[in-house]
Amino acid sequence: MMPNEVAKPEPRLYRLVADRIQQLIREQGLGTGARLPAERELAATLGVSRASLREAFVALEIGGVIEVRSGSGVYVTGATPAADPVSGPGPFEVLAARRMIEAEVAARAARNASDSDLDAILAAVLEMERTYANPASHEAADRNFHLALAHAAGNSALLGVVEYLWQQRGAMAHRLKQHYRTEELGQATLADHRAIFSAVAAGDEAAARQAMRAHLARVHRTLSGG
Repeated sequence: MMPNEVAKPEPRLYRLVADRIQQLIREQGLGTGARLPAERELAATLGVSRASLREAFVALEIGGVIEVRSGSGVYVTGATPAADPVSGPGPFEVLAARRMIEAEVAARAARNASDSDLDAILAAVLEMERTYANPASHEAADRNFHLALAHAAGNSALLGVVEYLWQQRGAMAHRLKQHYRTEELGQATLADHRAIFSAVAAGDEAAARQAMRAHLARVHRTLSGG
């Protein structure tokens, strides 16, 4: 590479897995309506994790190549693939970053939160519970909860990082949640947010940190299938 050349970024893993799925579709002559192998079988065939496979599925679905039918399987649409329909970090990359950063944000919030900060965090919890059956409003309340925590941490740079991470929750993250979120996860998430708030309100940094880690680990475990 010449001194002034900029190295091209390596393709993200989910894009590589998506390419391999498309290759498999071509090699096996799978036409419109054909069902792909079961998730565990396909992950073993490709030598990838179920998390990477699911990210590839949602990328290909957004691109029109496949259709994911919850509880039924993944089917070939026969459509011409869209060119790079998604970009940016995959949902599980974002979750991993959130788990590292937001756990410390929660701990700092436990140390620094004012009464008005606690009011804002609790208001977001109550709004999440009130709007549970309305996905768009519930998502907005969830975001408000995490941003209120970041504000309470008392560090504007951390607030900016948390805002950025939430901006990365694009079409892939929403499609992943649509297909793989369970009712059990939904109810547990409400309890998780209550636990985080309680630890912050009590000024317990260790408990707040652990509650946030446990929450995001639960989300990752459910959505990744493992």
